[in-house]
Amino acid sequence: MDKKEKIKQDFGSHLQKLRVSKDLSIRKLASRSNLEYSQVQRIEQGKVNITLSTIHALAEGLEISTAELFTY
Repeated sequence: MDKKEKIKQDFGSHLQKLRVSKDLSIRKLASRSNLEYSQVQRIEQGKVNITLSTIHALAEGLEISTAELFTY
């Protein structure tokens, strides 16, 4: 696995842990973040490279700071 793939995998895994810790389903987080279910699912699986605006939307959906998404 190259460095870029590892970053996506690590971010996705961390996102999933945060979501689960807040007792949110993927669908609920997607709704709260104004994103598609499949998009959140692919992010958690480490399959996509996401934009800053998507990161911000996820943080808002989780009700955390954007920085917390990068603290893992």
